[in-house]
Amino acid sequence: MGDCPFCKIASHEAPAVIVYEDEEFVAFMDKRPVSDGHLLVAPKAHYEMLMEMEPELVGKLFTLVARLCRAVWRALRPDGINVLQNNGPAAWQYVSHVHVHIIPRWAGDGIAVQWPARPKRLSELERTAARIRDALVNL
Repeated sequence: MGDCPFCKIASHEAPAVIVYEDEEFVAFMDKRPVSDGHLLVAPKAHYEMLMEMEPELVGKLFTLVARLCRAVWRALRPDGINVLQNNGPAAWQYVSHVHVHIIPRWAGDGIAVQWPARPKRLSELERTAARIRDALVNL
């Protein structure tokens, strides 16, 4: 994709600090890190959202993410690691190319994500779960 910054990084047309690369994926340091060691892992091929990828490729992506998490854990010794993958602007996806954030965390680092914490009744959860189960059957 012509204007995609991650496609340009994957093809070495744009500068990036690359941590890992193979034929299908590239992992690089986030230029606007949330914490020290914040990595982005992306397929080299352009996919806008995770749902567009073949399941086998998604499996390979997350296998690599787990491997890179182990490396971050060993190298930086954080207290924890967030693994985030966002799809669409409403979900905080700012670059329209599938990527996974690996964010090392330390106690008291001040990084916060506000989750809606309103409890729901089991009957409400069951209605939503039924809709998802029905959709899953047809995939």
